[in-house]
Amino acid sequence: MASVSNKVKERLVLGIKKFQPVLLSAKSRDVNESDTVMIVSDILSEVFGYDKYSEITSEFAIRSTFVDLAIKVNGRIEILFEVKAIGLELKENFIKQAVDYAANQGVDWVVLTNGVIWQVYNVFFNKPIEQELVLEMSFLDLNPKNDLDCDHLSLLTKEGIEKSLLGDYQAQRQALSRYYIGQMILTDPILDVVRKELKKVSPDVKIDNEQIKEVMVKEIIKREVLEGEKAENAKKKIIRSVSKQHKKNQKEDSDIEEKSEESTVQADVVEPVTEAPQKTE
Repeated sequence: MASVSNKVKERLVLGIKKFQPVLLSAKSRDVNESDTVMIVSDILSEVFGYDKYSEITSEFAIRSTFVDLAIKVNGRIEILFEVKAIGLELKENFIKQAVDYAANQGVDWVVLTNGVIWQVYNVFFNKPIEQELVLEMSFLDLNPKNDLDCDHLSLLTKEGIEKSLLGDYQAQRQALSRYYIGQMILTDPILDVVRKELKKVSPDVKIDNEQIKEVMVKEIIKREVLEGEKAENAKKKIIRSVSKQHKKNQKEDSDIEEKSEESTVQADVVEPVTEAPQKTE
């Protein structure tokens, strides 16, 4: 995961230590939604580094509805925040409301929080609109000495947004997801490796990629990994990637052949040798 500067990390550590007692007190008093919004706004400013007066917008209107907070960086809305009362459990219908806000505004990221639990969602502008939970963390469980906790927090910082750390983190999660790995296993380059290794074990047995693939699909990889929209999206992306790499390899091979031919032609051209004039007595 891409890291932020030591200065930012120091701010995160101090922020964890400062706001954990604040959140504990607010939770014990079961404060209402308005008070929770105030705490979240302070966290966005003091911990995540946004300017309270120019980059944190409250009650941002989108098509006659409102979100509690919005983060604007360099004039662009980057994240929408739906805030619920600190004692309220975050439910699925809360997510839908926040995602609808994001879809109407064309914002990729939504955070649903009650101050303690922070859920970060990536919004996909499909039909229908979809969302994927990218990260969930409890502010009260964060350990200021734990680098991974600080790394997760850094994704939501102003510096992290400017460096697109959330997008990088999501890309890494996708690459390591069971859907992507499941589809990758079924590509010819991977099947070629398996076939070659199997031939070493059983040199007299005829095995082809289709036979290996059939075993993978029917007996090894779980059905849920290979079926459904997420699996289909992973398959399309991997096919595009493999095709792109194949074209790149073909071009490189073609370039090598052309250079080889040029070298051969140059080698066949022999410069005429002129004899040095003989010295006369």
